[in-house]
Amino acid sequence: MSIRSLADLSVMIKDLLNARFAGVLLLVILSALLLGGCARSPVLLESTKTDVTPQIELTQVPFFAQTDYQCGPATLAMVLNHQGVDTSLEQLIPQVFLPGRDGSVQPEMLATVRRYGQLAIPIRGTMDALLRHLEADDPVVVMQNLALPAFPMWHYAVAIGFDLPNETLILRSGEIERHTMSFSRFDATWARTQRWGFVVSEPGTLPEGVSAHNALQAINAYEELHGPIAALSSWLAFTDRFPTNPFGQFALGNALYADEQPKAAQDAFESATQLDPTMGAAWLNLAILQLHSGSTEEARHALNQAAEREGESQSRAQQLLDKL
Repeated sequence: MSIRSLADLSVMIKDLLNARFAGVLLLVILSALLLGGCARSPVLLESTKTDVTPQIELTQVPFFAQTDYQCGPATLAMVLNHQGVDTSLEQLIPQVFLPGRDGSVQPEMLATVRRYGQLAIPIRGTMDALLRHLEADDPVVVMQNLALPAFPMWHYAVAIGFDLPNETLILRSGEIERHTMSFSRFDATWARTQRWGFVVSEPGTLPEGVSAHNALQAINAYEELHGPIAALSSWLAFTDRFPTNPFGQFALGNALYADEQPKAAQDAFESATQLDPTMGAAWLNLAILQLHSGSTEEARHALNQAAEREGESQSRAQQLLDKL
């Protein structure tokens, strides 16, 4: 195959995208055309090279072949069933697949996981993080762009293993149950999506290696759908993993209060104010619980702190101070 110019390449890609070839053939052609000879191996941390198990393959992850742009529902069927969730590809397609977009968008992927009662937690966008999640027995949903940025071909797959000495990643992808890609070729396609990927976790558990920021967002989104009591076990897991995060302590306090545990909630709000004295909402909630328990002087101090901080809690704190 000879390509005389960039224009020839663009025409060829457009023809391929319009041809509606079988998914596997199209992926192979584009991979060979776009990635061969130009991809570079990602630079792994020395700790990854020395500490990570050389070969991992999560063979227990089920396989669902995609058809006609349905890689999003297929990948969700794999990871959800791996978590013990009873669902099928047919049930997931109308929830995730957007006909007008010929595929699935990232927010709907994450939202669908939450609808099935699971946490959807984005991973750090590095090959080191990806390999460590796999080593911890967590399959990772990854998003790739299998074409050029100007002619994107978005694709979801499930990373299930790797061969570190041979720098090879193993995926459940498209119609291929065990698709192998070199680290360099995979990372080239992954980088075009800002290295987007996520893991699925049971409420009350957090996979190793997730960042506090990503876990916080994931649990908060889960709580918005299922309520604070359902999220309580996850906030407990979060504060156990990240005990010095003030937002986690604040969220834990709200969940404990919803669960009718006022003393534990008060302790959590107090921890939040100690970790971040500028958090007016935590001071206000702490003061309200102190008032309910009869600790008027402590509540007055907390209300003064809340009233000094600009924000939604300031006026409410001042109203309570005026009543005192």
